[in-house]
Parts: sequence; structure tokens; C-alpha cells
Amino acid sequence: MSNTENLLIELGTEELPPKTLKKLSDTFCTFLVAELKKLGFTYEHASAFGAPRRLGVLVSNCERVQADKQVEKRGPAVSVAFDAEGNATPAAIGWAKSNGIDITQAERLVTPKGEWLLHKATVAGQSLDAELQGALERALKQLPIPKPMRWGSSAAEFIRPVHTICVLYGSEIIDIELFGLQSGRQTSGHRFHGDHRVAIPKADDYVDVMRDQYVLVKYEERVNTIKTQLEEMASSLGLHADYDQNLLEEISSLVEWPVVLKATFENEFLAVPKEALIYTMKDDQKYVPLLNTDGSLSNTFLFVSNIESKDPSQVITGNEKVIRPRLSDARFFFEADKKTSLESKAKQLSTILFQKDLGTVAEKSARVADITQLIGKACKLDHTVLQNAHRAALLAKADLVSNMVMEFTSIQGTMGKHYANHDGENAAVALAIEEQYLPRFANDKLPSSMEGTLVSLAEKLDTLVGIFGINKIPKGDKDPFALRRSAIGILRILVDNKLDIDLSLLIDGVIATFSDKLKNPQTKEQVLAFLLDRCKPFYADLGVSSDLVNAVMAVTDSYSLSDINLRIQAVADFAKSQAGASLIAGNKRVSNILNKNNIELNEYSSINTELFEADEEAALFESFEDIQGLVSADTGSIDYADLLVKLSSLEAPLSNFFDKVMIMADDEKVKANRIAIVANVRLAFLSVADISLINV
Repeated sequence: MSNTENLLIELGTEELPPKTLKKLSDTFCTFLVAELKKLGFTYEHASAFGAPRRLGVLVSNCERVQADKQVEKRGPAVSVAFDAEGNATPAAIGWAKSNGIDITQAERLVTPKGEWLLHKATVAGQSLDAELQGALERALKQLPIPKPMRWGSSAAEFIRPVHTICVLYGSEIIDIELFGLQSGRQTSGHRFHGDHRVAIPKADDYVDVMRDQYVLVKYEERVNTIKTQLEEMASSLGLHADYDQNLLEEISSLVEWPVVLKATFENEFLAVPKEALIYTMKDDQKYVPLLNTDGSLSNTFLFVSNIESKDPSQVITGNEKVIRPRLSDARFFFEADKKTSLESKAKQLSTILFQKDLGTVAEKSARVADITQLIGKACKLDHTVLQNAHRAALLAKADLVSNMVMEFTSIQGTMGKHYANHDGENAAVALAIEEQYLPRFANDKLPSSMEGTLVSLAEKLDTLVGIFGINKIPKGDKDPFALRRSAIGILRILVDNKLDIDLSLLIDGVIATFSDKLKNPQTKEQVLAFLLDRCKPFYADLGVSSDLVNAVMAVTDSYSLSDINLRIQAVADFAKSQAGASLIAGNKRVSNILNKNNIELNEYSSINTELFEADEEAALFESFEDIQGLVSADTGSIDYADLLVKLSSLEAPLSNFFDKVMIMADDEKVKANRIAIVANVRLAFLSVADISLINV
């Protein structure tokens, strides 16, 4: 027998939850190999298998036996191991016996604290056969299973009933007992196309045997197979398949042998907003909608079957019968909702609680409408934009009481837009209602209209300030109101739209809209800190390192994200420049000198040119004088990128200054004057960022 073989473990189960299958599969593999590592069994690599009725792991070139270990077992101190005559004491004799040696075979361990008896032994490595049972049990206990179930008369628990346990080392079965079952080489084929029980000859054969049984055990293979079939089918129809990775993975978790088929529904259903139809196809039925080239919904859709039917038309007809009642419901809800206006629906919001301390959704809508005006006026936006944003904010939550949104919750806002259009509302108002929730997630699109931008910002700021104001601050992983996501959304919108808004003044205005509802006296400070703290993850997503963000945040007292963004962009470009690395290093050196001499940089120190003793002093001073006017200009008018380019001209004179001039001169006046020169240079850079904090 070779020293290593492939180890296969498969649990054959009833249908596993599709939303968690991939996570279960990956974590089972991760935890199992972690246990093998702890036990000292080496292997080449591990592969996870996951299908609707099985979880599996293949560990390639896994050792059968652990390596032998050298262990040292320390005994009693020599002083108590022998009596005055040199005879071994009972304690020493007992220790030697427990180690299987005679006392005369014991070695000595000498340390500064004394001398002890010592036995060095070789412990033979344990076999995989003996250790795998425990490793499997520990791995399974760690799986993310919130609600385990029992089956039959057994006390065993797992996410779904387990029917087979296949454990093969090469072609040999390793005896394992789990869930009241004994391991073997048996598993099950496809529920309809395969055998009820099939034997796996050896671990290497697993994937091929299962494919012959109409089961694709590799998760990614099923995903790719489905994707390829969807794209080929859609392309042949001249249509676009509307799906994302999440839908693709969920479908893959429902089928073992994917076969893509197309079906249709009646054209009359296309009178319903496509978002509602797409929602019910994707979320309820796991179907894949097809879009025309203009983005409109086609009445043809795709679905993934788990069988190769001899008569596919029967499968297609069955799925068409399933989708028709769902589409009929959507049409009924839409027609019923159109009988009342969005404005009348908005009046019902006074009966819906947003949060017990913050009032109803109607009160929130009124606050959001007021906040849109605060933002709009701060940005000096057109009166028409402000008027449309105010109207949109008052109607934004009205679709929450519609039949459609109560049935299909994820299309709130979108249905509001359709109802607003039906009521004859301004097109800008309708669009802003839909865009109020943007961005919904990381990298989601931003509002395309200024009205939508105002409503989205206002909605997020109202929630953020309100929740902080009642001391419901996010802690750890707990963030029930998704405040971190809202904060990132606020940053993205402000930066992308270059809105030069003082967040401090804006938050004051938002707080005022709550009247006396807020109880936290630190609301403003905490909300500002929370928003600015999100700058690091926000810029990290843009590829900007945290040290660059720290460099800007260390010097700016601005609460304008537009100003902060301009600084960060300028510093990021500067750090990449040829002069950047040298000047960053020079600033670190200047910072150290000033810190050692306890010099605070509150204002520009005066420089006495008559105290210059070296040409390098004069050269550095003259170079600095050329840009001093830019540095001392009003912050709001500074072009940070241009200033840093001009400051780059200090690279050579500053480098020469450090090389040729002894700053810590014996003459205190000369020393102070030289420190003043570098202090001024440091202050010049600090008008943009503390570049000494940048890692180079």
C-alpha cells in the first residue's frame, strides 16, 4: 500500500436547503481538513462537493498514518526522586513505571531552577482509521445549522435526514459510524435517472460514477453548465437572460442534472409592470426572465429542469401552469392598486409605525421632505428641483400600503414610480420615488436625477440621525437598521455628485426636524464620527489605502466630503509621483525633529534670512517663498492637486538641506531659524494632508 491515497467522504441526505447548500458544502470541507491538520495528517489539497442530496469532500494524497512524534516527559525533581542514600523514592519509581522504563534509564533535565528526571520517547503515529471518526464528528458539529432536525427513532440530528455515509481511502472502506449508520461505499444516484444505490469502487472514481448516475457533484460545474445553457438558449432567441450570481447558485442548489427549457405566458400579463413579473419569476419560481433588446420583458422565459424528459413539452406545460396563477395575482394587485391614488395611500402612513420612539412612517416622510429642502438650499439647487424633491419625499413611502408591495416587498419604490406615473405626477417626482432606496447595496447604482439624489440622501440621513438619537447605535455585527450601509450610501452620493455640503451644519438641521423626539445629547458628534469613520472602508473599495485617508483626516477640520475627496485624490496621485516618496520621507524626518523639540505648528514661524550660513538654507527658503502665497490662501479656493505639484519642487532643495545642513546647530538662534524653515515646509504640506503618515 502507498503512503498516501485519496480520501472520499460523502453524506447522502434528503434535499438540502438550497439557500445554504454552497455554504454548507464549503464549510464542511474547511472544517474537516482543519481537523485533519490538527491531527497531523498531511494532504495535497481538498475539494468540496455539494448537490441537493449530498455533501462531500475529496482529500487528495492524504496520509494514512501520522508521523511519529518525539515527546519529553518530565518526572519529579531529582531532590525528591532519591533519598539520602541515593535510592529511588516511590514517586520516582511510579513515574518510571508509568513511562515503561526502569529508573536507571531516566535522563536528567538541568535548568537554572533545578534538576528533574526526564524520559524521551517516540510516540508512534496514529492511523487515519482510528482518528477519522472524531475528526468527522467535530467538523459536523461546527457546521452552520441553525435548526437541526431528527428523523425516525434516532436521537441523531442534522440539517436533513442522512441515508448513506460513504468513506473511502483509495478503494478501502474506513469504518465510521454516524447518525446511526455504518460507513460503506454506497451512495445514491439521480432520483429519477440513476440507481437507488450505487457503489463507488474507489475515491478517484467518485465524480465519474456520479456523472454516469446523472449527478454533477461539483457545485461550480453545475453553475457553469446552467449559465452556458441559459446564454445559448437566450442567444438563439435573440433575447437577454436576466439573472445574477445569487439566482444562478440557488438554481444550482436545486438540481443535480440541469436541463434548461423555455416556456411562455400570455402577452396580456405584460401590461403589469415588468418588475413585479420578474420578481415572481425569480424569487417565487426560480425562473429566468428574458428581456428584449430594448430592456422590455418578453413573454418567453427559461427554467431549469432536473430531468432529461422524453417529452419536454409536458414539463414545459407544467411550468406554464405554475407561473400563470402567480402572474394573475400580480395583475389583480396592480389593477386594484390603481383604483386609489398614491396621495390617498400616503394618508394611510399615519397608521404605520416607523419606530416607536421616532413616530409613524407619515412623520418620517414629512421629515424627509424637509431634509430635501435643507440639502437642496445648501447646494443652491433650482426651485423646481426642490419642489419636485419635496413632493417625491411626501409620496415616497405611499406604496408600502399597496397590495403589490405587501405581496412583493422588494419592489417598493419601483411600484411607487409606476403608481405616480399612472396618477399623472411629474416624471421627475416618479423617478425620485424609485431612486429613494439607491444605492441598495455595495456597488449598486446611484440615483440618476438630482431629485432622486435629494430624497435618497434625506431618507438615509433621517434614519441615521434618528436611530443614533434614540441611542440605538450599531454594535459589533448588530446593525438592524443597516446604518453602516446607509452611511456608505451617503458618502458615495456626496462624493459622486461633488456636493459641497457642510455635514456638521446639515446634521444640525436634520436633528431639528425631530423636534423633541431625540434623547441622545451626543447625537451630532456620534453621527459625524460614524460617517467619517466609514471613509476608510469607502475608499478601500476604491483602491485607496487607509494610510492615505488617515493623512487627510489628520489635518482637515472640514465636514465637506467634497473637500475631503479632493484632498484624498490629490494625495493619492502625489504619493505615486517620483517626488512623492522623497518628500514623504522628508516630512517624516521633519515631523520627528519637531516632535523631539516640542514645537507645535500653530502658525508660520518667522525666518531670519540674515542667520543663513549655507547656500542650501537660502535655496530651500527661496523655493518655499515661491509657493507660500498658495499655501496661505483660503482653504476653499485651494487646488490641492496643483498645490502638491508645486510643493514637489521642494524635493531637491529639501533633500540638499538635509544632506548639507546641520539643523541642530550649536548656536541656538541658527538652530531655531533652521527649525523654522523646515516647520514652514511642514505646514505647507499640512494644508493638504499629513503626508508623513503615508507608508512608502
